Amino acid sequence: MNPKVDAFLSKTDKWQEEMVKLRKIALDCGLTEELKWGVPCYTHQQNNVVLIHGFKEYCALLFFKGALLQDTHGILIQQTTNVQAGRQIRFTNIREITEQEDILKAYIFQAIEVEKAGLKVEFKKSSEYNIPEEFQKRLDEIPALKSAFEALTPGRQRAYILYFSQPKQAKTRESRVEKCIPMILDGKGLND
Repeated sequence: MNPKVDAFLSKTDKWQEEMVKLRKIALDCGLTEELKWGVPCYTHQQNNVVLIHGFKEYCALLFFKGALLQDTHGILIQQTTNVQAGRQIRFTNIREITEQEDILKAYIFQAIEVEKAGLKVEFKKSSEYNIPEEFQKRLDEIPALKSAFEALTPGRQRAYILYFSQPKQAKTRESRVEKCIPMILDGKGLND
């Protein structure tokens, strides 16, 4: 048990009982406990396997490579269409966790086996995403922007493409593109 996780759980108002139960389940599976991204994270040989996080409506056990798991009970949830690897199991009360304890352990052991086997999630390439026409127009007009964008890591490219694609109105998409051009030219990602 990691003292940083103890401190996190002692300060948690919402979902505390549920998170303590999920923690016990993860530790029972032989995982190493750490605090990453401000939440309890459980690893096997320094590879992330699951983390526990709370939201307004539910708390969840997130499997980093959940897309590779056999979801025999149909309980894994893809948070959004853009999430490629991670999958959640969501809970709204302690009873749900207690009733599914054996299933949760089976899924965790399966996730550990995925890590032991060295399996990787095949991510979509940035070129497989549709580039919004507002951004494509600027890429065509400014060769330096195109070069700078192509020099970014695939993850940074994806982040920009998804960010530019979100708004429904062209005016908003154009505004986002214009705001980000200097960052792209500086070789920075959206969140750098």
